[in-house]
Amino acid sequence: MLDYDEEAERYDTLRGGEPRAAAAAEAVMSLVPRRARRLLDVACGTGIVTRRFPAARPGLRVTGVDLSTSMTLRAGVRLPGAVVRTDSRRLPFRDASFDAVVSVWLLHLLTDPADVRAVVAECARVLRPGGVYVTTVHKGLSHNVGSDIDAVLAERPPSPVPDDPATVTACAAGHGLVPAGEARFRGHGQGRSPRRTVEDLRRGWFVTLPPGHLLVEEFAARLSALPDQDRPRPDPVFTLRAFRRTA
Repeated sequence: MLDYDEEAERYDTLRGGEPRAAAAAEAVMSLVPRRARRLLDVACGTGIVTRRFPAARPGLRVTGVDLSTSMTLRAGVRLPGAVVRTDSRRLPFRDASFDAVVSVWLLHLLTDPADVRAVVAECARVLRPGGVYVTTVHKGLSHNVGSDIDAVLAERPPSPVPDDPATVTACAAGHGLVPAGEARFRGHGQGRSPRRTVEDLRRGWFVTLPPGHLLVEEFAARLSALPDQDRPRPDPVFTLRAFRRTA
């Protein structure tokens, strides 16, 4: 697991910057009802996506939350007075406080199924009846673009899929959330090159190959033998699912 306090400084640069943020925000807003007036962004990170929500929808009041101190400090610069450091499993808001709740690139980080259930439950709790919860699903699969890099990585120990669509849908249903749409967006600038993948491997990007694992250097050697070491392979395409809270 990456240390997101350490990761904050270079997070935006390594993940597509503004082009990816714009694509993500546009896809999210396509699933948020026009009537929404209050939106909560859970695990808002640096706020690079979050700040685009009110710009896209005049009159929309946005609040961001994140567990990482460094992330919330950066997000707070982009959204002054609207960012709270907190645990997404225990949101500090009253029931039915928001018209929309968003969690982009969060559920895949929760290796304990109980944590996935807790986050979805909290997102449902703070939603008003008729409100919409929007989240990314199966992020890991999004990065599998059928490249030579993927062929090498396919042989690594299998990873859990906490954000499997069926799992998320079942969790949502248990808290009065019904499917309400889907959208996809491109992860601009996130196409992996072999050299960058080796760097990510060594710094703990891949859950089942943490730094110091006996297989890390074996996979690094195989990736280093691929051609075109600095040529990015195709960008990932992420999937969003929307769920509406029933009355």
